Amino acid sequence: MNWLTYYLVGYSVVKVVPLGLSVTDSALDIGDVIAQQKEEKKARPYGKRNPDAVIEARQQRLYTRMLDGLTPRQLVLQHSSRESVSVTTAWRDWRAVNAWVKEDWETHRDDLLPRIQNLRERLFHAALKRGQLQTCAQILDSLGRVVGEQSPEQIAISAPQLSVSIAPKQN
Repeated sequence: MNWLTYYLVGYSVVKVVPLGLSVTDSALDIGDVIAQQKEEKKARPYGKRNPDAVIEARQQRLYTRMLDGLTPRQLVLQHSSRESVSVTTAWRDWRAVNAWVKEDWETHRDDLLPRIQNLRERLFHAALKRGQLQTCAQILDSLGRVVGEQSPEQIAISAPQLSVSIAPKQN
């Protein structure tokens, strides 16, 4: 279709032909134009998509609620009703949040032991101030296990076993 230009004006197709040229091409069908427009406008399979910032903010709210002590199913169902999203979308958010938790664990794993040790020491001093000697004993036992101190039961279990057996006489 050389030298021909088609314009869609409202619901009608206007064909513009340069002066002095004959029209040898067949007229453009309106159905073809509408079909082309439908091909260009692809339908979204899951409805209107929110911007990534909105999705991430919604996932961050779920991340902060993870420490409430609820089961994952309870968290997802509450997240679905609070955020006005489908349960499927809430589970998709849950998977993203779980990926964040795994990433956090991997990055902070190395400095976790010193942090736990610091917490134990602070707890020990607080319990000692209040006179909670049983708590102090448990914390000291925990600290001893971390540094490799063994209890008498563990020493008895790890001690070598000696067994003597006498073989029958052979003639």
